[in-house]
Amino acid sequence: METVPKDRLRAVDLAATVGISVQQVRNYVDEGVLPPVRRTASGYRIFTTAHARALTVARRLAEGHGWGRTREIMAAVHRGDVPAALAALDGGHAELDRERADIRRVLGAFETVLAEPPATRPAPRRGVRIGEVATLVGVRTSQLRLWEARDLLRPGRAPGTNYRVYDETELRAAQVVALLRRGAYPFEIIAAVLGEFAHHGQRPAGPRRAGPP
Repeated sequence: METVPKDRLRAVDLAATVGISVQQVRNYVDEGVLPPVRRTASGYRIFTTAHARALTVARRLAEGHGWGRTREIMAAVHRGDVPAALAALDGGHAELDRERADIRRVLGAFETVLAEPPATRPAPRRGVRIGEVATLVGVRTSQLRLWEARDLLRPGRAPGTNYRVYDETELRAAQVVALLRRGAYPFEIIAAVLGEFAHHGQRPAGPRRAGPP
């Protein structure tokens, strides 16, 4: 005679404890997020309060570490590999520390720009050529081309000649990039700062224009 655990839960009951679908519960079992399940003679999965506890822990872990890391930790726990679970958890903490450091650096970059706003001047309607921008910003034209290749700058192109032309917005962007590079901020942080400006409508956020170097 088949022994059924006294604390047996139906899949629908387990799903309801955290507000997910029965299919998600099945997916968590397949991915190793939940412990392995026994099946009845008729093929139904047998869930218990142990699965409910694991599900609650997994959801809490995912809030801080994301589902990729959570799957790794929970799968290691269920196969009894505690060192691997702890190593994955330590790796998650290290990633969170790096993310916090990046956030602090972005905030520091904003403070730098606000404390020392780059001097700007109205650009002529025809735009400013790359050599003049380099002089105004205090860098070489090769650096401006590099920043463009990294999608930090998006100058337009003059009809006929295809020369780069920078409007007032791009001129300011070039000055912001130069300011932050002098502060040794990496390109990823500078891109985040410019992206935030774009989010607030202070800089165009469209795709960069293709063109010869």
